[in-house]
Amino acid sequence: MKFYTKQHKFYCGIDLHTKKMYICIVDSSGEIRLHQNIKTDREVFLKVIEPFREGIVISAECMFTWYWIADLCAQQGIPFILGHALYYENYTWRKSKK
Repeated sequence: MKFYTKQHKFYCGIDLHTKKMYICIVDSSGEIRLHQNIKTDREVFLKVIEPFREGIVISAECMFTWYWIADLCAQQGIPFILGHALYYENYTWRKSKK
């Protein structure tokens, strides 16, 4: 399995659903720059990431709605990483219960 190891100025993780998508953007120092729930729409997405566009990478987990965001990023020249849900951190089911 290949792991993505390139460094970027901004990292955008997306919890992608059919009607809504939750976006979190952090900078290279780990500071949260944006937390926002938006409509799942190409124009809305591009408008939201515009201030961070220079040096951003987009990531979403592999599920049935990922293809359009990957195509959009390819058209816009934005790096896109498709991740497997088992390798994403901070899932509640992976945390130990005490």
